[in-house]
Amino acid sequence: MALPTKLTLHISSPDVTISQEVDYVSLPGSEGDFGVLPGHTPFFTSLRTGVVWYQQGGQKHFLMVSVGFVEVLPESVTVLAQVAERAEDLDQNRAEAGMTRAEEVMAVVDHDIDFERVRLEMLRTLQQLASEARRGGGHV
Repeated sequence: MALPTKLTLHISSPDVTISQEVDYVSLPGSEGDFGVLPGHTPFFTSLRTGVVWYQQGGQKHFLMVSVGFVEVLPESVTVLAQVAERAEDLDQNRAEAGMTRAEEVMAVVDHDIDFERVRLEMLRTLQQLASEARRGGGHV
């Protein structure tokens, strides 16, 4: 049996659904970043907050993802994430405003605050800023 020459990348979140044929994908796994080429050995892992990038021909595309799972098969990669945002959809001003709000909430120290939710928002915002910087739109 011949190895596949392309991967089908599926990314699903509450706000984004992507299905693309790609040459390579890099993902932020819970144990570290990993790359997948067509014909990869199957496995399943959890996803940490970070940047996914995939290559189609000579072009690279970037997304920010957070909290989810990845299934790798020889012909496909499926990502189920709580958050997935394309780099071109990120807004640096909105990300910085989100970081300011999260910092203000953390400073209040109320016992009823959901610190995990605030922590995830801060991680998401930092990744947005990093993605924006990679595109050349700002600095981190």
